[in-house]
Amino acid sequence: MSSSRSAETLDWSAPFGALAPGQSFTTRGRTVTEADVVAFAALTGDWHSQHSDAVWAANSAFGERIAHGMLVISLAVGLVPLDPDRVVALRRLSDVVFKRPVKFGDTVRVSGKVAEVAAVGDEAGLVTFTWSIHNQDDQLVCRARVEVVWRADDAAGTTAAADELTGAVNG
Repeated sequence: MSSSRSAETLDWSAPFGALAPGQSFTTRGRTVTEADVVAFAALTGDWHSQHSDAVWAANSAFGERIAHGMLVISLAVGLVPLDPDRVVALRRLSDVVFKRPVKFGDTVRVSGKVAEVAAVGDEAGLVTFTWSIHNQDDQLVCRARVEVVWRADDAAGTTAAADELTGAVNG
């Protein structure tokens, strides 16, 4: 093996105790289409002209229509292969920063790493990731911190683990 080996790749099915800061991942890509943006606007009611009016957007700072920032984050959540037998819940998004627009036809992917792990109880713990969303030209379009509730070992008791952690971290 080379001494320049990158950080350890994250195993999405690993128990909480096997996770450590520095473990990393990179997702596949996903091309953002006009249909995605129209569907997101319809779902959310966000018909801002920057996303929905080609004439208006042509005269904007971006020069064309772009994807909603929240759509970009939503696509990122879908690209990250969260194992439902391990990840009980998405708990928090923080420090979200949009660095550049995502245009129709751009392909985004997510790279990230485990930033922190914190045991909360016997059932599960909290895992904080740093995510970087890049386009097809490897330009950073968004970054965020994402916290999830991660099951310790036993795949049984999903609801009990979620309820216990919700009470433990919110109480």
